[in-house]
Amino acid sequence: MATNDQQHEQALKLFLDQRPELRHELDNLNPLLAQAKGETPAQFREERLHEAFEAEAERLGLFAWELTLQLTAATAEDYQNQRLEVHREVAQMAGMDWLEYCELYGLSQ
Repeated sequence: MATNDQQHEQALKLFLDQRPELRHELDNLNPLLAQAKGETPAQFREERLHEAFEAEAERLGLFAWELTLQLTAATAEDYQNQRLEVHREVAQMAGMDWLEYCELYGLSQ
């Protein structure tokens, strides 16, 4: 149950709604900076939003997908259940033993 694009977009909206100063900063980016990178102002803004989101996740000691779940889960219990489910998927894709994976990432089952 990896996070989906719609869930991530909802998380970005909530993230931005909770940070009016970031919204103001993003709404007032220099369009010449976007042009210098060969991007449209909208693409440049979106990239800065994703960078801010990932920086906040890192500051909290989370993966960006965990912050997405945290912002979109209905309850704390729902967040924990979804989080463990995604971690299980990652462990399976990596071919790692679940207990070893939990130990590596400090997860309690």
